[in-house]
Amino acid sequence: MKKNVGILMLLMFMSFQTYAQSPEALGKEKFFKSLYTDFLKYGTLYGAGDLSNSIEAAERSYFVRTGEDGNLYDIPVVVDNTPKYPFDYRIGFGIRKLARFDYERKPKNYYDGTENQLAFSAPTSAFKGLEYQIHFEKERWRGENFQNHHVFLKHTGKYHIVKIESREVDKINLEFFSVEARARLPIGKKFSISAGAIARGHERAYGYNPIEIWLNESTEIVNPDGTIDQFPSNPWYTLGFLYGYTDHYTTSTDAATGEETQDWIWKDADGNIVAYTDLEFRENVFTDLMNRYNGEQWEMLDPWVEIAPIIGFDFYHYKNDFWLHAYGNYILPMHKYIKGEEKFSYLHRNNWRTGGLIVDSQTEQWDDYSAGLSFGWKVTRNLGIFAQGEYSKMWDSEFFQTTFGLNITFK
Repeated sequence: MKKNVGILMLLMFMSFQTYAQSPEALGKEKFFKSLYTDFLKYGTLYGAGDLSNSIEAAERSYFVRTGEDGNLYDIPVVVDNTPKYPFDYRIGFGIRKLARFDYERKPKNYYDGTENQLAFSAPTSAFKGLEYQIHFEKERWRGENFQNHHVFLKHTGKYHIVKIESREVDKINLEFFSVEARARLPIGKKFSISAGAIARGHERAYGYNPIEIWLNESTEIVNPDGTIDQFPSNPWYTLGFLYGYTDHYTTSTDAATGEETQDWIWKDADGNIVAYTDLEFRENVFTDLMNRYNGEQWEMLDPWVEIAPIIGFDFYHYKNDFWLHAYGNYILPMHKYIKGEEKFSYLHRNNWRTGGLIVDSQTEQWDDYSAGLSFGWKVTRNLGIFAQGEYSKMWDSEFFQTTFGLNITFK
């Protein structure tokens, strides 16, 4: 996906070239004036960061270790085992030129790249013309390092909308890019509808669970009487063997009752005991192995790109004492993959059974959509109510946020 950022940057430059004439036609002076007017004027170049202490455990945790003499029954050594993380930080830089709707207020006296404006999600914009944000950052959270970016370009005209976006939030494993072009039809001064096509790329294997497919594989055995029995081709415990774990059949005797029990002791590749029973191994070790297996299988897959039709609407009314902004986007269930293996795509999310992908299975389309609403009403000079929310669904992920409340001003 890192390659896509460079491609999008090139598309942004090409897009700008369509709005500004070439230097050969205008001359250098006019070219740079056009560059400033169309691209840099009212834009902001910024660099920002923050530091904070990392999360601390509510209660400290300890364990005991045998003393230096090695006697199990002497005074043990108490060891503080509380996780300690280095301080959290975020540092980023970028350039932006984004218009605010009348009811939106600048959250601070400066920009730091964390702002989330409706220009990113509403089909149309607060003004006609070019908007953009190019943002890169690094952060550390709970001792882990992440890299994020947000590249956004949008041009809104009376009869068109063009948008290019690439976003990565490494901490939550969100990474995608999209390119869309729509025809726009204004209906009056407050309402508009739009329709066009969108291409989206993603690396996450939505709807494909390798470990579930591997565990569900089965082998059929025909009995002498003609009946058929099914047995797992990959018993769950064999996943441990794939990663170097070994099991050893052991008989133990209860010292109090003399009762004998049999089970399997599990050891890692270095010979250390990790579980004293199959149940303990499955509950404490097997889950991590499942996630490891999935991660390795997903890494072997190429990213996907799919295209689909998209439609949207936007309604915007603003007065000092009342405003209403409602918008929506709907990606029609007519998705077609143009990159990546289709059999592992979201089209086949329900077509995996024991034995693998169903032969001649039919693909299953899906709906993706988003909608938002911002409402504010100054009931009196001293009382105001407001509500704002947004909901979106992409593949099998859902995102929503809402804010609502009232303001009472004393004068």
